Amino acid sequence: MSIKGQNTTTTYMEWNDFISLITRLEKDENYKFCLLISIGVFTGLRISDLLTLTYSDLLNNETFTLREMKTKKQRSIKVNKDLKEIVSRIVSKSNITNLNQLIFINKYGTKSIDKSYVNVKLKELVKKYRIKLDGNVSTHTFRKTLGRRVMEVNNYSNESLVLLMELFGHSSMSITKRYLGIREQEIHNVYDSLTF
Repeated sequence: MSIKGQNTTTTYMEWNDFISLITRLEKDENYKFCLLISIGVFTGLRISDLLTLTYSDLLNNETFTLREMKTKKQRSIKVNKDLKEIVSRIVSKSNITNLNQLIFINKYGTKSIDKSYVNVKLKELVKKYRIKLDGNVSTHTFRKTLGRRVMEVNNYSNESLVLLMELFGHSSMSITKRYLGIREQEIHNVYDSLTF
């Protein structure tokens, strides 16, 4: 939780750090957070939407559709083959029999876990696994990690910005750039370009 007027910036994870983290979480049998981070990054969904997902949403189809809680817009999500493999492996390891149950259910089995609990646990995990971040970690880190990866593999093209703008539901490319910290990076690169 931030204090009023305090400047807090959620950052992204480097792709290699993301892969390392989910691999280590699975190895350590922390399946809930392995899945939460994996699904969050691979889908770009907000935490409120992630917490509504069932195993069948990801395993029984190539795509699934949901109505985003924040925007109330209908969105179709393609399930990446690597994500499907992770979910399938963890379902098997966890002996999940009811694929229609919520993935991120609380310890009482009554409802989904809480967003504030997720943010606290993320901070603990980043510290425990010594993930270096250039800012704060929160559930927005998932979306930002996806965005930065898309930009990176597409050489920071305007086309990738347009696609991300649509995926994130932003009204302009400048909002997407600001969300991903791209503009600030570009400005810093101007300073770095000044040499003798």
